[in-house]
Amino acid sequence: MPRWPTDRLRKGFALIHASRRRSKGHPRRRDERAAESIAFESLLARALWPVGNGLWCGWRIADTRSMHASEIRGLADGLLEVALAAARALMAYFGTGVEVERKADHSPVTAADREAEAIILSGLARLAPGIPIIAEEEVAAGRIPDISGGFFLVDPLDGTNGFIKGRREFTINIGLIEAGRPVFGLLYAPALADFYVTLASNEAVNARLEPEARVRSLAECGLRSLHGRAPDAHALVALTSQSHLNRATEGFLARYHVIERRALASSLKFGLIAKGEADFYPRIGPTSEWDTAAGHAVLAAAGGTVTSIDGAPLLYGNAERGFESPDFVAWGRGPLPRSREL
Repeated sequence: MPRWPTDRLRKGFALIHASRRRSKGHPRRRDERAAESIAFESLLARALWPVGNGLWCGWRIADTRSMHASEIRGLADGLLEVALAAARALMAYFGTGVEVERKADHSPVTAADREAEAIILSGLARLAPGIPIIAEEEVAAGRIPDISGGFFLVDPLDGTNGFIKGRREFTINIGLIEAGRPVFGLLYAPALADFYVTLASNEAVNARLEPEARVRSLAECGLRSLHGRAPDAHALVALTSQSHLNRATEGFLARYHVIERRALASSLKFGLIAKGEADFYPRIGPTSEWDTAAGHAVLAAAGGTVTSIDGAPLLYGNAERGFESPDFVAWGRGPLPRSREL
């Protein structure tokens, strides 16, 4: 009969990554932390393959289960140091006139994008081994894993154009998708020290967090709960893209009583709506799933929602479309009825 290492994969059980094991005579320094992995039992299902000596083992990602709350909190805490390391890498290039290359789709990429992505990929591989990762620069290089179950969506530098120009709204985005929906999100604007993360499906928090902060857990970050505000249909605040405000978006906005607009780059717009600083953000134009997944999760946990333009839920994992997102609207609460007919 096959034997299973289930004792090593109980919910919330921390595993020491094999690559960090110490040989005799080389004890771990007192200040060196073990590389811990979080086994997401809820996203894993058994899949047999032989490992020798009559033993069979293996795990695959399941697409029919839900993450436990303790797993979401564990992931949030584990990713804190990863996000800070990626943030420090970005800030080392920010404002330095970093060299810009062009990808096949003519979008810009820099050494900052690649270095931050490498840090995040390494951190996720350590914290959540076996869960596939769809990351912007990996996809650009043609490295796309199977995502038949749960998977991460990563944008190491959302707002590269603004980053190159010295704008401070750029973000780090890490989202976890399960059954097409975001179940976890971490959104971080390091140049603004503005950090967001989900702790449960209905709990999102925010903190002022400098990239050089010497914190080792979220408990040290002074977290504040996030709740989207109740909209006043006659005095709405809308957020728009800084570089993609087009005629279709203008037409959408004209159907509502908008008294103030703010144009911003990056997924920071999701965080500001989750904070209650604005009511909605329409995006009619090209975006990718890694641009929105983390912010979507944060906003949803703060009581908001994200829908397609026609009101359907915004779903993820469309590899056939190259992970391109449809036009969407992010709402601080639920979708608002039109107040004007054109």
